Amino acid sequence: MIALTLAEVAAATDGDLRNADPGTVVTGTVEYDSRRVTAGGVFVALTGERVDGHDFAAGAVEAGVAVVLATRPLDGVPSILVDDALVALGKLARAVVDRLPDLTIVGVTGSSGKTSTKDLLAAVCGRLGATVAPPGSFNNELGHPWTVLRADADTRYLVLEKSARGVGHVRWLTEVAPPRIGVVLNVGAAHAGEFGSIEATAQAKGELVEALPAEGLAVLNADDGRVRAMASRTKARVVQVGLAPDADVRASDVTLDGIGRPGFTIHVGDARAHVQLKLHGEHHVGNVLAAAAVGLELGLGLDEVAAVLSEATPVSRRRMEVTERVDGVTVVDDSYNANPDSVRAALKALRAMATPAPNQGEEPRGRRRVWAVLGHMAELGETSREEHDAIGRLAVRLDIDRLVVVGPDAGAIHAGAVLEGSWGEESVHVPDVDAAVELLGNQLAPGDVVLVKGSRSARLDRVVDALLAGPVATPAPGGGRA
Repeated sequence: MIALTLAEVAAATDGDLRNADPGTVVTGTVEYDSRRVTAGGVFVALTGERVDGHDFAAGAVEAGVAVVLATRPLDGVPSILVDDALVALGKLARAVVDRLPDLTIVGVTGSSGKTSTKDLLAAVCGRLGATVAPPGSFNNELGHPWTVLRADADTRYLVLEKSARGVGHVRWLTEVAPPRIGVVLNVGAAHAGEFGSIEATAQAKGELVEALPAEGLAVLNADDGRVRAMASRTKARVVQVGLAPDADVRASDVTLDGIGRPGFTIHVGDARAHVQLKLHGEHHVGNVLAAAAVGLELGLGLDEVAAVLSEATPVSRRRMEVTERVDGVTVVDDSYNANPDSVRAALKALRAMATPAPNQGEEPRGRRRVWAVLGHMAELGETSREEHDAIGRLAVRLDIDRLVVVGPDAGAIHAGAVLEGSWGEESVHVPDVDAAVELLGNQLAPGDVVLVKGSRSARLDRVVDALLAGPVATPAPGGGRA
């Protein structure tokens, strides 16, 4: 964070400074986890269902923080008393942004693909100057301002991922850090249970482009009708990206190599360049086009954009992270989260990995057996059973060899597979993670490819950890587990 006095922090947060010198300068980071505080920093005492940050305030001061952002008086502790610590955190972030006039803020939202695209955007921006982007999926009312407060006087680009659980959420995030460039990837069924309808989801995602200034840029997915329609909701210039023939930044000739990595040609007017990704899954094509549009807007040439994106490797954990064990089993860890669109994309990528391309000088190799280990998709509301059923049917249509459905909430995936035509042990429904691990341990064979995916609450990351705890794992070509 930039250097601010405690008086300036109190003014920015509409807070009351207590037990501290107003002239003391904040020189450390702003943290809400007392285990991560730094000397001269700020500790935000949040009150949760299980833990009250105020209980750790004294310890944070002992660790060297300059002040605690608190919502109740703390005897003898240097503190700034505010009505709502989370709101105050957002106000402080906005105050920092307002003091960084040379900062370009890029925001990205969508029902799926936000984190991967954020990482691609950070790679593109990083070619041009000092860039701050959130680790993983720090994209809500807590992680978003926390990321903003990582920016300092040297930062030129701030890439922010924006999530929402309802209408108005993205708008609030844009008020914390007003973007000049906004990217909307898609509008899907993710969180339908919270939004109430896909129309409400579209309304919420479009709040990003509504916040853009007239001199800004909206990058919209031309292949998603609801996103394309957002062009009428912004005063900024619009660039459409996608496979559509009229897209401003367009992809053609998309192919997948033997481990599911896309290659394609980017077209911008009469110019073109080839991209060969080190990321797994055809769904990354749209993400790359969005990042390319931003890179071009910021001044990179098309060839340089293509080179940067071709070199991009997975950054955020558990998102199509591919690891090959020494026994020949390939583990595809996509366990961070799941929604219908992302599961469909992952299954298609898995299918592409069934017949790997031969190495130079080798004969073509035979089809590999592919497994999909799937948990439930949360927050789908009334559409939950229908969406889970559809995933099971898709797995059969894609000829996934073995489908392992984990947990009672995912049962409709197995039911859909059976109704679509699965028989015998092609699809099996197990009660929990331990049962899935046992089944895989007994039945996986050298050469198999196993995808693991589910919502975070399904805890399928434990399946991945068990699979990788056995034979020593090595990174797959083009990135993966280190």
